[in-house]
Amino acid sequence: MKKILGITTLLIVVVAATAALSPNFLTAYNVQNIIRWSALFGILSVGVAFVIVTGGIDLSIGSVVGLVGCTLAMLLNPIDERPPGWAWKSVFQIQGCIAIVAAVIWGLARFYGRSRGSGRRLLWLGLAGAALFAAGRYAPGFDLPAWLHLPFVVLWVLALSLQIGLLHGLLITKIGLQPFVVTLCGLLFYRGLTRWVAADQTQGFGSGFTGLRKLATGKLPLTDDFALPVPAIALAVLAILSGVLLNKTIFGRYMLALGRNETATRYSGIDTDRYVILAYAICSLLAGIGGILFALDINSIQPSGHGNFYELYAIAAAVLGGCSLRGGEGSILGVVIGAAVMRVLYNAINVLGIPTQLEFAIIGLVILGGVIADELVKRLAAKRRAARQARDPA
Repeated sequence: MKKILGITTLLIVVVAATAALSPNFLTAYNVQNIIRWSALFGILSVGVAFVIVTGGIDLSIGSVVGLVGCTLAMLLNPIDERPPGWAWKSVFQIQGCIAIVAAVIWGLARFYGRSRGSGRRLLWLGLAGAALFAAGRYAPGFDLPAWLHLPFVVLWVLALSLQIGLLHGLLITKIGLQPFVVTLCGLLFYRGLTRWVAADQTQGFGSGFTGLRKLATGKLPLTDDFALPVPAIALAVLAILSGVLLNKTIFGRYMLALGRNETATRYSGIDTDRYVILAYAICSLLAGIGGILFALDINSIQPSGHGNFYELYAIAAAVLGGCSLRGGEGSILGVVIGAAVMRVLYNAINVLGIPTQLEFAIIGLVILGGVIADELVKRLAAKRRAARQARDPA
């Protein structure tokens, strides 16, 4: 609770200072813009919070955003001159390869005694991967009925992001690789894959899919002058569900216990691998949802740059919001407020006329100051507790 109070105070101070220095800051248009972008980055931050709570890290979020956004645009609105169905065949091959690699990892883990999963599930996973790859490699192009095409594409790219998270979790738990290494490699691999699939061409939705784009650009009127962006509603729903999962269910309690002491949690009879995999799956799935919304909002997706540094904003927001990089500690509400602080800072730099070259320097200093202040407050609180215990040992 103290951390939430601290980050809320920081948000109020930044808002008050910027509003005092610039009359344009609190205009309805600017506030709506801040809320929309805070919500988009907040979705990514909530996802990475689950990973950080378990003591891990995910550096691939920005590249997943780019891959999902480009894939969505390519499947809905292909703009290149390659053969019909080429985009679908590429996605099938990618997902088939991911499933095959996951099956191989699982099989190796069983062989070396690191997993006791069902051999039947392993077989089905491998067969599904082989079938997807074969469909992408050898099947002719196809067209879906108009009424099915849009929902199928959206669900398919979300399944792709979920597969990526499961693959990360398997590499970390079954092979024993470090999360930093796995997700750093993912950052590079998915970015390169995005550029290859899209042939480095700018993707978008043109003037079509206006109904779908309202998920990112739509607004819910509240007054004559102000409307609530739809992404804020999406963030609220996801944050409530995530908060319940983390704080009110056995899954969340096990994740927090895992982050505090993985060895003790494993010796307690808890399948820690399952919860690590679940955390990375949630993180990538929310990155996929964010990737869809970012693509729909921008409508001009550069394969080489879309999503760059988004993982840093997400991680910074989670840390500012009270997630400890050591694991075992975190608050979804704090993460949402942390995401708002990040976007308010970014907006303040623009409306105050500060050179944009200083953007990362200013944001970095504020984050560093917030983390230092939090650490000093924790040390002071620890000293006070120790002093009270010394005075009253009973």
